[in-house]
Amino acid sequence: MPKVFTSKSQKIGELGEDIACKFLMKHGFSIIERNYTKKWGEIDIIAKDKKGLHFIEVKAVSRVPSKGMDNYKPEDNIHPWKVKRLSRAIQTYLLERRVPEGENWQFDICAVYLDMVDKKAIVKMSDNIIL
Repeated sequence: MPKVFTSKSQKIGELGEDIACKFLMKHGFSIIERNYTKKWGEIDIIAKDKKGLHFIEVKAVSRVPSKGMDNYKPEDNIHPWKVKRLSRAIQTYLLERRVPEGENWQFDICAVYLDMVDKKAIVKMSDNIIL
């Protein structure tokens, strides 16, 4: 059963994930799964490209860097406890899906800046983050 998002921040997050998926597909990724959830963590997007698997954390905000928010980076909101939970969820996914041990995978962060007034978005990827 799909998740139902009710709060404003949840709706912004869902919109950010939708935009991130479109961005990734435009850049040659295939989306394998969204919102892989375990009680100890969630992976927003699992995608694949020619380099291997990508576990992607999406951080969406309704602020645009070019409109006075240049210092704000949503990816900075990934705290050490979140990294620990993500790492555990990734390891669980790899074991559950029996991903071959030699398969390449990496953790990426996708920051989505939403301009709700102009109905535009800016997407910035930070790839191959060390967990």
